Formats: sequence, C-alpha cells, structure tokens
Amino acid sequence: MTCAHIVDVALKKVPGVDTVDVSLNKGLATVKLKPGNTVSVPQFWELLHQKGYMPKRTGVSVRGELAAGPGRLQLKVSGTKDVLNLAPDPKNAAAYNDAAKKAGQSVVVQGAMMPGKDLKALVPLQVIQVK
Repeated sequence: MTCAHIVDVALKKVPGVDTVDVSLNKGLATVKLKPGNTVSVPQFWELLHQKGYMPKRTGVSVRGELAAGPGRLQLKVSGTKDVLNLAPDPKNAAAYNDAAKKAGQSVVVQGAMMPGKDLKALVPLQVIQVK
C-alpha cells in the first residue's frame, strides 16, 4: 500500500468529497467537493495529520458573500455558518483591494490557506482572485 493510496482512501471517505487525485511525486492532493458540502480546510488538515502527513499551503475556491468591517474583510461561506477572515496574498495585494470593493456581493474567492501549528485554529484565506 502506497502513501498516495492511504491519502486517497482517507480523503474519499470525507462526506462531501466528489473526486480525489493524489500525486506522490508532487506531494499534492487535489480534492473536488460536491455542491452543498460543509467540509472545511482544517478538517482536511487534521485528517492528513492523523495519517502521518504535514499539511501545507492549501489552494481553495470558496463561494460566499463578502462582508467588510472596520479594518477587515470576511467571506460568509455559502451553505454554512463559517466565516473566513480574508487577507492579501503577498504576491497579489490588488486582488484583496478588488474584493473589498465587492462587499455585500456573492462571489467566488480563489486563494490559499497556510496551516499553523494548531491545525484547528482559524487561518485567514489569502485572496488571489475574486470572481
């Protein structure tokens, strides 16, 4: 049994997962979720950690409503009670500024999340693109 197989099987058991593609050579797992899923990125990180792997930078595409508050921008994730704090991507701060202009709108945010030492801690979503 390979490492890729262990990760593949574990990820496919998560409710809401549609497809999984694991590349051992790239150290990458690509997960497509079913519409209406309620799984969170920290849940995947915790699962990988339980299987003996350290989760890394995670690219995500999330649908929700942008909400602006004093000095912050958040995404209220559609179909859940989750609210993600948004942060500028160091390589593309303009995308965050564009997102701020769309407060109150329903959008899809593409970005990245970096796990901390506490895999269940809230982690901001770095905004790469807003559609």
